[in-house]
Amino acid sequence: MDNVQKVMVALAFSDYAEGIFKFAANIARCADAELIVASVLNARDVESVRTISAMGYDVDGEHYIQNIKDERRRILDEINASAVFPAERIRTIFLVGNPIYELLKLIVEEAVDVVVMGPKGRTDLEHVLVGSVAEKIFRRSPATVISYRGEKVAARYAKRIKKHL
Repeated sequence: MDNVQKVMVALAFSDYAEGIFKFAANIARCADAELIVASVLNARDVESVRTISAMGYDVDGEHYIQNIKDERRRILDEINASAVFPAERIRTIFLVGNPIYELLKLIVEEAVDVVVMGPKGRTDLEHVLVGSVAEKIFRRSPATVISYRGEKVAARYAKRIKKHL
């Protein structure tokens, strides 16, 4: 892993976030690399909140993005406390936009060597309708992409495979 200088972990802050982060932190530690944590708030979600706010509903459209960033930073701090990766070697980048485009752009701009992602984000529904962010990053990324599998997910997949053997 001599040539790995930057490891990026893409977090959607799903139930898998802690495992994905710890896995990426271990890779970065082994490679003596910088760890970039990337989180993209989907622009469609932001626009929906702004639309609802403009309709007169009591939602905090002005502070929505900042509240999400603050919550994700708090969760990340908790996760990193148990991962014990040096804070000075972590850079957190929050973006707003199309997650696929923003992540690919970041991979290129930051000259990322390895990307770690989970197989799915917050729900499975998006994959059913339009395809997952992870799937599109796997197909288009100029950097090596590693798909993290937690123990429960790996066991579930192994069980499915064993059924067909």
